[in-house]
Amino acid sequence: MPLPYHPGHEIVGVVTELNGTSDAVTVGQRVVIEPILACGTCKYCQDGRYNLCATMIFFGCTAPDGGMADEFTVPIDRLVPVPDDLTDEQAALIEPLSTPVHATALAGPDLSGKTVAILGSGTIGLLTLAAARRRGAARIVMTDALAPKRELALRLGADAVFDATADDVVDAVRADLGTSADVVFDCVAIQPTVDQAIAMATKGGTFVVVGVPAAPVTIPLPEIQDLQIRIQGSATYTRQDYLESIAMLQAGTVRAEDFITAQYPLARAAEAFADASSGQQVKVLVRADSAAAPTA
Repeated sequence: MPLPYHPGHEIVGVVTELNGTSDAVTVGQRVVIEPILACGTCKYCQDGRYNLCATMIFFGCTAPDGGMADEFTVPIDRLVPVPDDLTDEQAALIEPLSTPVHATALAGPDLSGKTVAILGSGTIGLLTLAAARRRGAARIVMTDALAPKRELALRLGADAVFDATADDVVDAVRADLGTSADVVFDCVAIQPTVDQAIAMATKGGTFVVVGVPAAPVTIPLPEIQDLQIRIQGSATYTRQDYLESIAMLQAGTVRAEDFITAQYPLARAAEAFADASSGQQVKVLVRADSAAAPTA
């Protein structure tokens, strides 16, 4: 990757300068970034699905600029004001929460009475738990390879948890939910979890791909056809998902202290990445304030 490169798309910051005028934001205002830099002219943008933009650039991922810089520029229409009643830590969850909000809407949006399985109990999986519960899911079970993540899922409201590496995990989930799951959210998206998701789904059920696959996988197409399983991709979010996420945080449906388990100053970003990759943390924040003390 050519340097310099500044990653980071789950961003909270303060507007220091505006090139022009804006009715939405002012200098000195706290904002979060909606990192989808869409063209605005393709057919997807024109019908409101700019998360599928044909020529999208993603701030902090596929763009050279990103949030882990002292200052950066972004189009004004990508700024979303942070309400005064949200802390910086709460605001840092708006972007990641918007992904499960979008995914659960695609699966429903009304999940009332539905049985749900969530594969993966990391940050996105746990936020999917909150989003699915808010949409009325009747019973939610979660899986993960790590016991601490499973324990946290229980504390945050999962009805049951199972070891993702167990040979009988599919049978255990199906038995718990009463034959099978109406909706399965795969927040890992690797071959083993895809296999598990399809095996857990009920006839006529929905399998939502929430995690970002690192490589292609195979699917048992005869079973997809015979069991009438719907495979639904979920790509990021739109502004409405941001607004819904803000409402969930304001209502206390998602609490920052349940998710943010470590914070580091920008000068120690490498340590933050290592800690986040250890599997022992849920959400790790990097603060641009050089005086910020690590809480890990």
